Amino acid sequence: MSVEDEASGIICAPPFRHSTIQLAHGGGGRAMRELVDSVFLPAFAGGVPAPRHDSAVLPAAHGRLAFTSDAFVVRPLFFPGGDIGALAVNGTVNDLAMAGALPEYLSASFVLEEGLELATLERVVRSMADAARAAGVTIVTGDTKVVDRGHGDGIFIATSGVGRIEDGVDIAPSKIRPGDAIVVSGDVGRHGVAVLSVREGLGFENALDSDCAELGSLVRALFRAGVVPHCLRDLTRGGLAASLCELALDGGFDFRIDARKVPISAAVQRACEPIGLDPLYAACAGRCILFVPDDELGAALGALAAAGAEPAPIGVVEGVARTRPGRVELETALGASRLLELFYGEQLPRVC
Repeated sequence: MSVEDEASGIICAPPFRHSTIQLAHGGGGRAMRELVDSVFLPAFAGGVPAPRHDSAVLPAAHGRLAFTSDAFVVRPLFFPGGDIGALAVNGTVNDLAMAGALPEYLSASFVLEEGLELATLERVVRSMADAARAAGVTIVTGDTKVVDRGHGDGIFIATSGVGRIEDGVDIAPSKIRPGDAIVVSGDVGRHGVAVLSVREGLGFENALDSDCAELGSLVRALFRAGVVPHCLRDLTRGGLAASLCELALDGGFDFRIDARKVPISAAVQRACEPIGLDPLYAACAGRCILFVPDDELGAALGALAAAGAEPAPIGVVEGVARTRPGRVELETALGASRLLELFYGEQLPRVC
């Protein structure tokens, strides 16, 4: 049941408290935000809220560096259009790219379960090597640990990445401005549905491949066209809706999104409807949203299209929500509107 905040008029679910870790704590929703705010930030940031961004931006002797860390626990290890190895490389490269960095080096650590077939590990490692070459990065260090049979689910991979940010590039949620156009780089929901299809053996009529891909090439194409977005965010856990909600809450902005302009493939729509999934909340693995000044929208769309993407403008930043938290208003296909909420957990856990 939902409750309404009298001061803000925002409808939200009542808070849940647990004494143990739940799957929802890794889902990219409100549960994970609560975990970060209550456990990690007080310990690691001295209680001072850190800006929520895909990478940390650090000063260096020459310019600035972006640094990011991630872990991948997807089940199953292989899915249509990708696998845990390609996902680990692309996911880390994409986090760097979302800070405007040119990815350079990665680390990769493996937690392997006793009894894992060596051929499976070799297949994953080859996939990582191929993805790294395609993204123009080098895997330079790592680690390996083995856990008892039944305690590791095959393979877990932890990665970190470093990239260099060029002068004049300053991409962050704090740079979003009223009037910015909101653009998505391609159709949404493919990755979550692809993982679901093999995990649950649903056998959809039309096989769907994950959108697993690196996004660094799109960011470089924007820079070559003279476009520096105000903000970038890749659409992983929680999909398009969760990413928009996070940015609206953290920045205090109101976003207006036109559902009719959000690209969702017919195959994803058909797969989601019978089982009650909302494709707006389905994870992507090779899509991002961009916030660009309205007068640069045409140049941004042209650069993305030339780089092989199928971008779509889906909304606008309306302004700063001064008396309440920022929110995302969705105009539906029927002309009505509703608020998008940040789910407590995730529709489908362990997709990355």
